[in-house]
Amino acid sequence: MSTVLFALTSHEKLGETGKSTGFYVSEAAHPWRVLTDAGHRVESVSVRGGRPPLDGYDPEDADQRAFVERADLDHTLAPAEVDPERYDAVLYVGGHGTMWDFPGSGLAAISGAVYDRGGVVAAVCHGPAGLLDVTLSDGTHLLRDKDVTGFTNAEEAAVGLTGVVPFLLQDALEERGARHHAAPEFTEHVVVDGRLVTGQNPASATAVGEAIARLLA
Repeated sequence: MSTVLFALTSHEKLGETGKSTGFYVSEAAHPWRVLTDAGHRVESVSVRGGRPPLDGYDPEDADQRAFVERADLDHTLAPAEVDPERYDAVLYVGGHGTMWDFPGSGLAAISGAVYDRGGVVAAVCHGPAGLLDVTLSDGTHLLRDKDVTGFTNAEEAAVGLTGVVPFLLQDALEERGARHHAAPEFTEHVVVDGRLVTGQNPASATAVGEAIARLLA
């Protein structure tokens, strides 16, 4: 059995829109179901620790309901409390909140250490915002020369938030030296480059979990 760390945003305000945001629950719940069914343990860290804000929660989805009820979200770890040696994989869960607080949060050091030890690093939808600061022990960026995906510029435009988010994720990934691969908007799309797994959008969350499970097998 491996232990997987889910990284969650603590940011709850969607810019100046007056709307709320947080981590997108299906993007945690669907990989959680895949991984726990495969016998792996899942724990959670959030940027500020404690209960993170939820976005898009659908209690009619049995996996989402089970995750919210069983994941002990009131007691997520803060980054400083995490021992990277305990984890075999890290998954950066998406949600628009990640765009504000994943970069510079302290999460990068955790996933860099896990990757350096031979572990898996994964991210889905806006979760790859957490990869932007990940530097490996040799001083290189994790994203350099990697094939990845993530929420696309076209998808951000389609949801009307191009002018709200602090940066465009696709552009930022490419600026870090990654090769971003986009599928048609809101369709399932996962890219695996060695031990780095990325999914484009919420529709990709289950397949991200399956890709992590294969790498941990």
